[in-house]
Amino acid sequence: MLIVFSGLPGTGKTTLANALAKASGALYLRIDSIEQAIRDAAVLIEDVGTSGYRVAGALALANLRLGHRLVVDCVNPVAESRRAWAEIAEQAGVALVDIQVICSDPREHRRRVESRQADIPGLTPPDWQSVLNHDYQPWAEPPFTVDSARLGVPEAVEAILARLAAASVT
Repeated sequence: MLIVFSGLPGTGKTTLANALAKASGALYLRIDSIEQAIRDAAVLIEDVGTSGYRVAGALALANLRLGHRLVVDCVNPVAESRRAWAEIAEQAGVALVDIQVICSDPREHRRRVESRQADIPGLTPPDWQSVLNHDYQPWAEPPFTVDSARLGVPEAVEAILARLAAASVT
């Protein structure tokens, strides 16, 4: 099973994706870690662009084909990246579960963004204005959505695990 966490920075994606990976024993891929490693390698003249997603996709496919359950933590802002995850799941012959994480309380979302401490060496977290300006396209089909302003981590993980159990039987 491929479980892709999507959403704007500061919504709680990484916290929930980590908690779910631990609770379910799934492997975990974080686009921010991959992109920062690419930046640190200083092999690209320009920004990393889609390279982080492409590397993550290749790693995801290889691990899914080995039979691993996989959690991916990414913004996943555009239809192109969302289609790519669907194609990877199809190639691996596994179910895809999209989970969008939102924070419906703008003040709380802003507080999280502005008080964030980088947990990846060298990565500069986005500021509030860049989160507001982020191109995050609407979904063609609404994914399972978790509102981190309304659910704590344990409750959100419980809801996600229930969703995964339902996806496993369909």
